[in-house]
Amino acid sequence: MSGTDAPAAPPLAHGWAGATSGPVTVVLHGGGPGCHATSDFGAVLAALPQRRWLWADLPGYGASPAPRPAPGGAEGAADALALLLDGLGKPQVDVLAQSFGGTVALRLAAARPELIRRIVLIGSQPSAAPGGTSGLRTDPHLASRARAAYYGGTGPTPAKMRTLLAELEWYDADAIPEPTVRARFAASTTADALARAHVTAPTADLGPQLGSVEAPVLVLWGRHDPFAGPDYAAALADALPRGDLTVVGRAAHHPQAERPALVAALANAFLGATPSPLISPSSSRS
Repeated sequence: MSGTDAPAAPPLAHGWAGATSGPVTVVLHGGGPGCHATSDFGAVLAALPQRRWLWADLPGYGASPAPRPAPGGAEGAADALALLLDGLGKPQVDVLAQSFGGTVALRLAAARPELIRRIVLIGSQPSAAPGGTSGLRTDPHLASRARAAYYGGTGPTPAKMRTLLAELEWYDADAIPEPTVRARFAASTTADALARAHVTAPTADLGPQLGSVEAPVLVLWGRHDPFAGPDYAAALADALPRGDLTVVGRAAHHPQAERPALVAALANAFLGATPSPLISPSSSRS
């Protein structure tokens, strides 16, 4: 999917959760400091133990190495995910994804439709103006400002991580669990995370590709998401040939963390019967 000048797709750290056999739902995290799959979606995975989950950390996040010589953006991450799925036997999978992970899923669904059955994406912004819609409430520079504030000055601290979660990801700041703060802070201060702290991955507007996504997509949006409003979510759902929309109240950018029972129920209902063929869980990590 990538051009010849793109960085080689690194191997993705991944693992299994939930049922010990059966069709697979891939879990992809967001792009904020310290994001990784088991932190972003741990509560949802625990709420749906009957599903067979394959979580993956995208390049440069969690336990996955960063691409060299430069970040590969959504295209490079989609390449890495395709390599992972191909290595596991080219299954057709469902995807549950947050923000940047949702953009990766859409990129892969457009390029390799045989790999993706259904997608639930949460808070993803794959295009500045999906479907050519203008005047949407968005803040395209919020992520870069937040990253600069978190890694700038004296550097990252647990207190700065709690502030980031409170201002961007959670509606009720008092409800943020301390283990979430600790897990995100630890993941944001690995050698790879610090090396790419001030490096912006290349961005590509997927607007022209949205019409090529054949898979049904549920756009799930926090009512109080500071990155973009429900009007953006509605435009995105309309731009997808088989798009649906659900707005979650009392939630910001990470409704799956703040309201996991509701998000789990919505995702499970939309994904419905799980796909086939099966993936063997013989390899739990790479």
